[in-house]
Amino acid sequence: MSEHVYKSLELTGSSKTSCDDAIRKAIERASGTVRNIGWFQVLETRGHVEDGKVAHWQVTIKIGFTLEG
Repeated sequence: MSEHVYKSLELTGSSKTSCDDAIRKAIERASGTVRNIGWFQVLETRGHVEDGKVAHWQVTIKIGFTLEG
């Protein structure tokens, strides 16, 4: 295995559906401008409650990607 240098970014995704959907949205959006994403780590999960029900999920993640060159 060759040696790599990684960089990480912190992102927050949101969804009305689920925390999983919030994670997927954040990664998919970042993939539009960040190449070589290789991993993610969930840092925080929170949500918004309306009328006694979960109305919105927010998930903060750290993504890691390999630097080129």
